[in-house]
Amino acid sequence: MQYPRLFSPWVLSGVPLRNRLAHAAILTHFARDGKTTPSLLNYLSARAEGGAALIVMEPMAMLSHAPPGNRVHAFDDRHLPELMLLAEAVEKHDSRLIAQVQDPGRGRHEVGRNDSAIGVSALPDELSWTVPHQLATDKVEALIQAWATSCRRLQLAGFSGVELSAGHGHLFHQFLSPQANHREDRYGGSLAGRVRFVVELINSIRSACSKPFLIGIKLPGEDFVQGGIDLEEAGAIARNIAAQTDLDYWTFAWGAHANSLWTHLPGAEGPRAPYLAKIRELRGAAPEVPTGALGYITDPVEAESALNDGTADLVFLGRPLIVDAAWGLKAESGRESEIRYCVSCNSCWKATVEGAHVACDNNPVLASDNEVLWRPEKTRKRQRIVVVGAGVAGLECAWVAA
Repeated sequence: MQYPRLFSPWVLSGVPLRNRLAHAAILTHFARDGKTTPSLLNYLSARAEGGAALIVMEPMAMLSHAPPGNRVHAFDDRHLPELMLLAEAVEKHDSRLIAQVQDPGRGRHEVGRNDSAIGVSALPDELSWTVPHQLATDKVEALIQAWATSCRRLQLAGFSGVELSAGHGHLFHQFLSPQANHREDRYGGSLAGRVRFVVELINSIRSACSKPFLIGIKLPGEDFVQGGIDLEEAGAIARNIAAQTDLDYWTFAWGAHANSLWTHLPGAEGPRAPYLAKIRELRGAAPEVPTGALGYITDPVEAESALNDGTADLVFLGRPLIVDAAWGLKAESGRESEIRYCVSCNSCWKATVEGAHVACDNNPVLASDNEVLWRPEKTRKRQRIVVVGAGVAGLECAWVAA
């Protein structure tokens, strides 16, 4: 085996994984009217069949407050049949499905302001200038219980866990940030106050969901916002949360919902796997917590190296698994030359920000029902075809025709 650590079986907090390859949460917008769709089921199932042992799906609508239609609804028992379909689509391939828990808060992906936004403090979002309604103390407590109840519903539906998204400048990140959190109640002020929301949420989910049920968290690394979270503050936050909770894993994300948002999906103009050294430093805050590597990792050599040098215990891939659902199968069997590599063009991100479903310049069969190891059907009648133009579309046309 070329990558023995990446593709060796592993047990994460009592949950068996067939390898250490995980799919990082990425918005697809395949859901419609709060329900799953064939495209969403195809997308998740293909990544599980294609080699990922752990699938973190995109954020779900776990609160009844203004639930968006392009997220699967999970705040009521009537949603259980839909949730069971999602779990079955992944778990049948010996892969574990976990849902991401997140609220954008004052952050807004679409153009324009969000008049119904809730927030930690009544401060404007730096991109949309949305000013949220500041949550009262009792409302914060009620939301924690609502999230925990929805997580229990996911467990009943067959999900293997949840991941809290506390990065990217969204609501949970805003509680942690001294720049965004100006509260004067017990959820603000000192570091102990700013982490209290996340600590109580983790502990409430743990109380509601019996083990084995994974609880992970994506914490902020540096958010590159003046007065926000730098590497030292990120380490203090991680250390404080680990000391007060029973986490199953964590990983770290960069940027905020500000002019630094782009840093969470770094491009080819910069170095490959740019955050591994900083992730290795942050895991030192609590070395006993399993740590995930994240951020522009596209090649199996990079993934194996991050596992071997002590940076991480598992590797999260986002965009590379959009491009090629079978990335894991190909790498494990020594067929790296067949991998469709991510070139970090970020067309996938652009599509979802503009309100469409996720799309990929290098994967035209994304979310189709036969995506894994797709090959064109062989023609019964040979033809002579001329392709005029050798751009992306021309090259795709040429190899499919050939």
